Amino acid sequence: MSRLSEKPARNASKPGGKPKAVAHARALTDGPVLPWQQRPDPDTRVYIGDCREVLPRIPDVARAEVDLVFADPPFNWNRDYDRWKEDGKSDAEYRTWQDGMPREDYLDFTYAWIDACVKALKPTGSLFINIPDDTAAEIVCFLKGHMPGRTPSRPMFMVNWCVWHYRFGQNRTESFINSKVHCLYFAPHPARRTWNPKEVLEPSDRATTYFDPRTQSKKDGMPPGMRIPMDVWYGPYWGRIQGNNTERRGKHDNQLPEAYLNRVIRCASNEGDLVLDPFLGSGTTGVVARALGRRFIGCEYSAANAQSAWTRVAELGPARPLDTYQGLSTAIHKPRRVGRTKKK
Repeated sequence: MSRLSEKPARNASKPGGKPKAVAHARALTDGPVLPWQQRPDPDTRVYIGDCREVLPRIPDVARAEVDLVFADPPFNWNRDYDRWKEDGKSDAEYRTWQDGMPREDYLDFTYAWIDACVKALKPTGSLFINIPDDTAAEIVCFLKGHMPGRTPSRPMFMVNWCVWHYRFGQNRTESFINSKVHCLYFAPHPARRTWNPKEVLEPSDRATTYFDPRTQSKKDGMPPGMRIPMDVWYGPYWGRIQGNNTERRGKHDNQLPEAYLNRVIRCASNEGDLVLDPFLGSGTTGVVARALGRRFIGCEYSAANAQSAWTRVAELGPARPLDTYQGLSTAIHKPRRVGRTKKK
């Protein structure tokens, strides 16, 4: 969700033009780095800079005390991740991500930030990565240790290869319309990871559509009529955040729905746990983590994006009460009639 670069943007300063965040981003040393912004209850911090450089200098990250990492990195699609340009203004005082790296450079960048996150995790922690088709396979091979010459600093194991499915894909005619992004779910010790399935249950189709009585006397420990979500994620509030969507945060690209982070954070962390997002972007992970009582660390390269995200995280909060996203049915078919009417 955050973006970096080696080339200056023409103007990416936040409204008001305050340069404090810029100065902080360039003042990094080899020692521990201080947060650019911080709020207590629960402890919520934002750092500005390249996550590959910043994360190892955050003390609790360096001590491997992170319970959950959620990462939505740049996709290398030539996207404009800094949209704070103002006509007639001079070049910004900071750098912004150039989202069109040579493929090998992008993969080097990808493996580096992933390994920084792997090192940050507790033995009971989990890692979720939101990534499109282009690089999903390479990331899976890297984390599984199947990439020749490239392996993570410690073994990681796949828990799920999930898919976020949305109905509003970008139109195209030369191939099938893309309407998904992958959510890769890994853990260093799957059997020891934090896992709260009852926090993310949804009504079973067998109960809401087919009225199967067996769902009312389940033996798997789940409540009657409920199930753990499937590995394809969709439904109410799961669409792309764009246009006049209630959650829409202006001048941010690739904003994720709160429902997505609500599911990830509830299922893979507990109240008081430490959640890390190395690409803060519009701040969705921080917004949901703070609202759910989790401690939070976010890293963002763009000073302007960080300022906007911080306002959302520390002041605005979620667009809706997070319980709005709980227990909603994702059934596709209408309820079937119970039994069949006999013909006269």
